Amino acid sequence: MNFITKMFDKMEPTFSEGGKLSALHSLYDGFKSFMLIPNDTAKSGVHIHDVNDSKRTMIMVVIALVPCMLFGMWNTGAQHFQAIGVEAGFWMQFWFGFLAVLPIVLVSYIVGLGIEFTVAQWKKEEIQEGFLVTGFIIPLIVPVDTPLWMIAIATAFAVIFAKEVFGGTGYNIFNVALVTRAFLFFSYPSKMSGDKVWVRTGDAFGWGGEAIDSFSCATPLGQVATGTQPDVTFFDAFMGFIPGSVGETSALCILIGAAILLCTGVASWKTMLSVFVGGALTAMAFNAWGPADNAAAQLPWFMHLVLGGFAFGAVFMATDPVTSARTETGKWIYGLLIGFMAIVIRVLNPGYAEGMMLAILLMNIFGCLIDWCVVQANINRRMKRAINK
Repeated sequence: MNFITKMFDKMEPTFSEGGKLSALHSLYDGFKSFMLIPNDTAKSGVHIHDVNDSKRTMIMVVIALVPCMLFGMWNTGAQHFQAIGVEAGFWMQFWFGFLAVLPIVLVSYIVGLGIEFTVAQWKKEEIQEGFLVTGFIIPLIVPVDTPLWMIAIATAFAVIFAKEVFGGTGYNIFNVALVTRAFLFFSYPSKMSGDKVWVRTGDAFGWGGEAIDSFSCATPLGQVATGTQPDVTFFDAFMGFIPGSVGETSALCILIGAAILLCTGVASWKTMLSVFVGGALTAMAFNAWGPADNAAAQLPWFMHLVLGGFAFGAVFMATDPVTSARTETGKWIYGLLIGFMAIVIRVLNPGYAEGMMLAILLMNIFGCLIDWCVVQANINRRMKRAINK
């Protein structure tokens, strides 16, 4: 560690004001902060109020996302070889998925970090660590066959208009990764809501095989949108052996990530639990009183929780400390409303079977309002107690 410290100390004059590479000072400072523990303390715009700094928090979230990424890579390969009717072993499936997902990860980070480095240098500020998590989440929530140029445009739009224009990390009111997905959904709907885009059936790497007509590439929620019940078991949906976005299929891996976030104190269990409770109760209500000819209304409540992006959104997006409610009571209200809205959108809007993305983005708008109402209610109660005394 002393070697790394001395190396950065030796390079610092070159990147400081007056040095040959002073125009790249933000880039130098970003790598130094990533490699070493900074001595500086944030003065404004922070959303973590304890001894943890943003870098530790972001890295812990990335670690929690790793199980979803690794399983998603394998599942991408498994779904591909099943679609083309070719037998393949575990490592061949994983390698195919790795090669398919890696370019998305690279594009996400290159575009997002490139913009953040540029903005930081222009403002003469430090690099913010927020995109460390956002850049990892984006490849997990988009179809694996989405063209890279679309992901680049969507990422650039989200970083600029959902983050930087608000002031950067700690100031954005919308989840940046979800804005990326929303941009793709509304700008290129065929790449986000079509059937076959969820499984890479093309022979991109020259491994042979032909697509077979009897294999359906539609996601289970895609089948629900067409008015039919999904032909998957709860076990397959929970484990993740189904088509879908790279990181959203396996509820098991998502729960492993949730355990990491909760054990390290990074995320709120109240927000997570309330999202699942809100979704389950709403689905139960539709099961009991919903129209019999609506497949989404009659989908068992426990299937709603493991299909699509519901579990992933509840664990990794609803708990975003910047865009979610921060008061303890507000977390319950915020999570319950997200779960409620996600199921309502799924049932009442057959054109968009997912629901979770719009539910979280909608509640991002009201997160601060929920906190204000909770705080104001506490103030009013204390004033009444003071008057009664």
